[in-house]
Amino acid sequence: MTRRANDGSPIVIKKYANRRLYNTGTSSYITLEDIADMVREGVDFQVLDAKSGEDITHQILTQIIMDQESQGDHILPVGFLRDLISMYGNSMQTLLPGYLEASMASFHKNRDELAEAFTKGMAGNPLAKIAETNMAMMRAATEAFMPGGTKAASAATPSPSNKAEQSELSALREQMAAMQKKLDDLAK
Repeated sequence: MTRRANDGSPIVIKKYANRRLYNTGTSSYITLEDIADMVREGVDFQVLDAKSGEDITHQILTQIIMDQESQGDHILPVGFLRDLISMYGNSMQTLLPGYLEASMASFHKNRDELAEAFTKGMAGNPLAKIAETNMAMMRAATEAFMPGGTKAASAATPSPSNKAEQSELSALREQMAAMQKKLDDLAK
């Protein structure tokens, strides 16, 4: 979901000659990192040069990518960058933006479908429930060894609400103990 200004238009960010960025939606100065956070949060915005009124959103977003890449957070492989550069001035230059947008939209759609399928598959899978219970127990055990971990451990430990869940949890504990014994025997 994309967030917009109250009137439904994109939030306007003004860039002044002193390189400061002013968010007209919040009436405050912001940084490039704040703009990156807005992108991650799905906020629709437009960056305008305060003096000329020119839309410089593209330059600001490119600058954010450059900053991220220079910090070692490499997403763009060298081969891709070379291919991208080679497209400038090429007859394919006009087709590339649409292709890249369509590719990214397809990527997001596939990612969302995979996450949904995984969630649905895990919901009805008894092995997934066992794994979830095991993870909660492991989390509780890990937190118990940390300073102040007793409160965190009790919060992370699942509280069985009925006898069936309690017996299932007991069976899992017995299985884990048996597995630990087998591992200990193998280590000897």
